[in-house]
This record gives sequence, C-alpha cells and structure tokens, in this order.
Amino acid sequence: FKRANKTISSEFIVLHRKNTLKSARLGLAISKKVLPKAHQRNRIKRLLRESFRKQSLPFVDVVFLAKKEIADQDNNILFEKLDLLWCKIAMLYVE
Repeated sequence: FKRANKTISSEFIVLHRKNTLKSARLGLAISKKVLPKAHQRNRIKRLLRESFRKQSLPFVDVVFLAKKEIADQDNNILFEKLDLLWCKIAMLYVE
C-alpha cells in the first residue's frame, strides 16, 4: 500500500505495482462499511475476479478498494468500467 501507484474511478480505488513474479495478482478489499450485506460484497468480488481472469495483464499486483457508489451499479456497466481500468493499468506498465 505504501509504494503503490493509485488509479481512481467513481466506483473503485485501484492500487497497483509491478511485481517480480511471472503473473499478475489480484487483491480485493471490499469492506462491510462500504457494502454492509455479504451478498453485495460477494457479487462485487465475483465480478472483479471474472474480469481479472479475462485480462492479459503485465506482471503487476492489483488491489481493488470499493467505494459506496458501487452498490447501485449494474453488472454490465461495471464490466465496461473495469475494462477501461484494466486498459489504463496495462498501458502504465508497457515496456
């Protein structure tokens, strides 16, 4: 968290940093304070994992922190916004 780069959208704060491994890694920090119901948190985690799985990212560690605005979003809209975030992150680490 201390040395991570930050990308902010209306639904997420994304912390990312290059790693020395041979794969990208995903971290999720979806708090009860932001989404009080377990089924809400699980839906967002499922969407994030599915979106991450479909990407071909450089070797980075990515941590998603959710904002309150995410609770009202439709799944299709979230997938579109996540695609934009993945593109931004990938462009930052192109060599």
